[in-house]
Amino acid sequence: MAADRDRENRPEQRNPRFRLDQPRPPRNKILPDYDPEAFGRLSERIARFLGTGRFIVWMTVVIVMWVVWNIAAPDHLRFDQYPFIFLTLMLSLQASYAAPLILLAQNRQDDRDRVNLEQDRKQNERSIADTEYLTREIASLRMGLGEVATRDWIRSELQDLVKELEEQRAVFPSERSRGSDVGDR
Repeated sequence: MAADRDRENRPEQRNPRFRLDQPRPPRNKILPDYDPEAFGRLSERIARFLGTGRFIVWMTVVIVMWVVWNIAAPDHLRFDQYPFIFLTLMLSLQASYAAPLILLAQNRQDDRDRVNLEQDRKQNERSIADTEYLTREIASLRMGLGEVATRDWIRSELQDLVKELEEQRAVFPSERSRGSDVGDR
């Protein structure tokens, strides 16, 4: 008895709501659980089928068989008399389910398109940033090349120096060239 009383007086046993170290137990729900992704995929499959020629052919075959059966069959086997009210009800039911499924599939496609568009926009921004960076780099290389000596510039400078040396040699001939040829060999 004392052990039962001690258990009842423990705070975690009296009110489990105050236990912050454990998740709450799941509540009983009125509506059944379903996976929205699975339902969305199913609706897309149905919408894809509703948009095909195969669906139109099957729907036409079913309607023609329905009408022929309810006109040509014996009276006790007919289940929908001439104004075909039950057929109208079935077509209305099919349309009432098809429209929301198609809209759900379109919404999912819009969401995918929005994500793809956002990814494309980010990729374009990165491409533009890369292009601008490369443009700046090329411009800085061009500016740097303007200060670098090119082969033609060096050649022209060397030719100018050779001309200057030849002119100086003409103006100030060396003493060796005046004397014998012995030192040149």
